[in-house]
Amino acid sequence: MSKYATGKHSKAISDRSGLQFPYREMVKEWNGSFVHYTEYEPKQPQLEPKPVGGDGVALLQVRPDRTEPATTVRIVDNGFETYAAGSGIINVFSPGHGLTDSTTYRFRGPPTTSAGSSFTYANPQSFDGITGTNIAKAAGYTIRTGKYKADSDGSGTPGRDARSAYLTDNFFFFTVDTNTATTGSIKGGGYGCSIGPVTIEAW
Repeated sequence: MSKYATGKHSKAISDRSGLQFPYREMVKEWNGSFVHYTEYEPKQPQLEPKPVGGDGVALLQVRPDRTEPATTVRIVDNGFETYAAGSGIINVFSPGHGLTDSTTYRFRGPPTTSAGSSFTYANPQSFDGITGTNIAKAAGYTIRTGKYKADSDGSGTPGRDARSAYLTDNFFFFTVDTNTATTGSIKGGGYGCSIGPVTIEAW
């Protein structure tokens, strides 16, 4: 079996520079070139890119999004205001109420507990000939966003004023059953009142 000489006294010509170097200092590159170790260039990694998998999309711990039940919207203290004497129209001030025009909602007074410690709502306070029991009618009232004014659109006739986002976003009005205002332009209802769906779901 033949064997190769160590080449400790031999010289070699570099395939890159054409210079002469000691044979034992020569190395072979990935492309077969025989070069001096100082001239060695490794293979460019971009010549053999590694496959990259797609980014993960699915989460490991997932839960379906829940649909939150409709909740009540707070009305400012004494936020009810009668429109005029002999009228059942009541304007309500509730900043950023987010309510939908021409939709039926139910009014509620401050939350309280009965003698049996069960949670319930009291009625709004009566004012200007309007009873709190009537305001908190179980069937609710259909509201209109905006404010009911004597000069609703500049024509001099009363009606719904919804000419600005400020009015529709912060005011709404309804017509209470049976009762009419005694004086008009009187604020009342007390504190802790709210408006919300006719039926409130338990969380």
